[in-house]
Amino acid sequence: MRMITQHTFGGPEVLTVVDAPVPSPQPTEVLVRVSAIGLNPLEPRLRAGEHPLLGQPPFVLGWDISGVVETAHTWRFRPGDAVFGMPLFPRMAGGYAEFVAAPALHLVHKPASLSHVEAAALPIVGLTAWQGLVDIGGVTKGDRVLIHGGGGGVGHVAIQLAKSLGAHVITTARGDKREFAASLGADEVVGEDFAVGDVDLVLDTLGGKAAWRSLEVLRPGGHFVTAVADEDTELIAKVEAAGLRFSGIGVDPDPIALRGLVSLVEAGKLRVHVAETFPFARIADAHRRLERGGLRGKVVLTV
Repeated sequence: MRMITQHTFGGPEVLTVVDAPVPSPQPTEVLVRVSAIGLNPLEPRLRAGEHPLLGQPPFVLGWDISGVVETAHTWRFRPGDAVFGMPLFPRMAGGYAEFVAAPALHLVHKPASLSHVEAAALPIVGLTAWQGLVDIGGVTKGDRVLIHGGGGGVGHVAIQLAKSLGAHVITTARGDKREFAASLGADEVVGEDFAVGDVDLVLDTLGGKAAWRSLEVLRPGGHFVTAVADEDTELIAKVEAAGLRFSGIGVDPDPIALRGLVSLVEAGKLRVHVAETFPFARIADAHRRLERGGLRGKVVLTV
């Protein structure tokens, strides 16, 4: 099979397509013939050595996959089943490959209403939004929720999820992303100053100034949930000193949440937006596009 690996930290050019043995699934695992791979902003940082998650190269990036079961060592799936998920995160899953051996519990059946490209775009951003808003945040009908980065990967899914929970959704967005965020159902689309108040929960996908400014708009006892600033000790201390709650999202595989997202897709309450696709061999170009930013939704690699 073809696999994308790297033997050193560096720019997109260190990503190399190589021939490799097809992995052998263990008991309770399946072998997936991959059709599409979702890319995430974390991956260029790992490639460049800015984050120690996978240690030193060589390693293979990639977690968001959609494809067809080739071999099943489990009762949960059969060969020929279309599946998608986020196997093994944050451990190495070898997702940048034509075949991936994955725990069956980290995958779910792909609905017919989602293409493989759309399905591959959903797991990490969808699970981050779900775990932040549902599992950690406990958002319910009538809550005022502020979502940062409403035009991005996590943000655009979070808007739709929060609306499905009955929340009043406020989101920050810039430029042409403002119209995009509004089209997803946001009740208010605001800029970087976001002069709003009485917010019950903030879902932070940006960090920096947006995170700090959020503390000014949360109601007493409000909840600050972040996907990017969970190790900012100064920010955590400030949140707690203000009498607010702080939670960081360490997203993990969750088939129950994935099925919940699938239910929303099938009910017409959630759509995942794919900004651009790249063929497998153009992985370096795909990483360059990720690094330029300004994306509405996700970048996906097709196999």
